[in-house]
Amino acid sequence: MEKELIINTTPTDVEIALLEDTKLVELHYQKTNNNFSVGDIFLGKVRRLMPGLNAAFVDIGHHKDAFLHYTDLGPKLRSLLKFTTSATAGSLNSSSLDNFKVEPDIVKTGKIDQVLAKRQQVLVQVLKEPISTKGPRLSCEITIPGRFLVLTPFSDVIAVSKKIANPEERKRLKLLIESIRPKNFGVIVRTAAEGKKVADLHEELSFMLDKWDEMFNQMNKANAPAKLLSELDKTSSILRDLLSDSFNRIVVNDKELYHNIRTYLGTIAPEQMNIVQQYKGSKPIFEAHGVTKQIKSSFGKTATMPSGAYLVIEHTEALHVVDVNSGHKMSSGNAEDAILKVNMEAAEEIARQLRLRDIGGIIIVDFIDMRNPEHKKDLVQVMRQAMKKDRAQHTILPLSKFGLMQITRQRVRPEVKIDTTEVCPTCNGTGKMNAPVLIVDEIERDLQYIYQSRPKAKIKLVAHPFVEAFLKKGWKSRQVKWSLEYFKWIKIEADANYHLTKYRFFDENDDEIRLNS
Repeated sequence: MEKELIINTTPTDVEIALLEDTKLVELHYQKTNNNFSVGDIFLGKVRRLMPGLNAAFVDIGHHKDAFLHYTDLGPKLRSLLKFTTSATAGSLNSSSLDNFKVEPDIVKTGKIDQVLAKRQQVLVQVLKEPISTKGPRLSCEITIPGRFLVLTPFSDVIAVSKKIANPEERKRLKLLIESIRPKNFGVIVRTAAEGKKVADLHEELSFMLDKWDEMFNQMNKANAPAKLLSELDKTSSILRDLLSDSFNRIVVNDKELYHNIRTYLGTIAPEQMNIVQQYKGSKPIFEAHGVTKQIKSSFGKTATMPSGAYLVIEHTEALHVVDVNSGHKMSSGNAEDAILKVNMEAAEEIARQLRLRDIGGIIIVDFIDMRNPEHKKDLVQVMRQAMKKDRAQHTILPLSKFGLMQITRQRVRPEVKIDTTEVCPTCNGTGKMNAPVLIVDEIERDLQYIYQSRPKAKIKLVAHPFVEAFLKKGWKSRQVKWSLEYFKWIKIEADANYHLTKYRFFDENDDEIRLNS
């Protein structure tokens, strides 16, 4: 599979497009002054405890207090609070947890006011960015991610990604990590670690421990709210998470970012530094690589597929609804097979749309009704296969007896919404235009005005093809009538790019004759 990353940088933001086989599948947008990213670690202060919600509201510097639910505290909360208190007071000399006494786990069914107190300082990590009217969502289960490993302080658990299927490789990685991990640090082994040498994993582990040490140093004498550790910028985090699948090409239009990406690749994958290219063309980078056109065709209420079938995507506060329509081009033949074919094409497109728009929460899909139980099983299989490429956690339920499919997809960022509509050139957005029947009268008034001001002019009229055809039709056409009236032959040309009520006059030099009115 051809994978390309196209990066468009402006002074205020960065847009990142991920293409698979030249098809746009993900679009990421980041303002350069964005203060809140998923994965950022803060020293926060508890503002309010809400026993009814079993949650706390925490001040991390956002204009809305962040939400911290009891289920996101993690079992090691007491150890985290003890470490936070000691580090901010300056009574800890080192970030190492070798001599740190881990406290007992909190119970899963406890209450928020039993473990947290108002105005208490607590170490938190952003789980979800602010979405709509909600502030950020937080977790106290701190993780420091790398390309191959994820570091989890105050834990002794070593977990290996389920996507590493080989039992021998799983055992090798587990033993290897057990031999190099520091005391009281757990490690999650990512899929990208498969087949990697001990030196690669040890180097990354050291890099993540350096980050932990950097965060510890910032905590010393710090006052909440304070950002302690920032997640990588969007470009680097996407490279870190996706590069295991290997890109064929990364194209960027900014010289500084080009060098930054090459430097970053030099540290994590030196053999792939040559895939980075700096774009120097005159056209905008997204336009040159066909991204702009795909954005225009992929966003909006309706998404059309190559067969002529289309999806209608509706959004509500609680869920998203996708309706599959066959269109008028569905092949006549075996109706059941034709419906299955449309539904399978729709499943692939729905999987792409969920990634592209970053749609999260509950999604209900109304496929075209199918009677054959085998076809229903095949459709669910195709949907699951298409969603395998999606990095967000998701669950797909089989078709219900009403023919509906329910999908849940993790939502950590606001949905990508792009308005692809443009202001109507005919009505200028008012929704109203002059009656087309009056267009000929307007042309004749303008013609009379031109000949009064320049009697000897050779005039050419350019109009919409419908108007041009009407002015030329029949022996006693308007064109003939004007030639008899002004003793001059007025050339009339059609231009399909003109809307119905648009027309222009040109002189013998092909310069437009501009009218004061």
